[in-house]
Amino acid sequence: RGVWIETMSHIDMVARHSMPAKEAQQAADELAGDLARKFEINYGWEGDHIHFERPGVNGMITVRENEIRIKARLGLMLVFLKPVIETEISDYLQNHFGCTFT
Repeated sequence: RGVWIETMSHIDMVARHSMPAKEAQQAADELAGDLARKFEINYGWEGDHIHFERPGVNGMITVRENEIRIKARLGLMLVFLKPVIETEISDYLQNHFGCTFT
């Protein structure tokens, strides 16, 4: 049971894109800003990573050539919002930037 909760508490999504690096960074920044507004998350850039956190969640968005990766760890209170958060991320990247997921 503990293992199931631990697995459920992680988000690890990889999106493929065909944008130039600067546009991909802008896409990631806009995604982080959107998530920050909706879920009251603090975030900031460190190299090619955006670190984000709030009580109950922390993680990063990594922007690379042809790839954006979103990794997060959800606290117990947010585990059950995982599908909502994943849908929000994938919809945003697909609709605004034409990303595909692996």
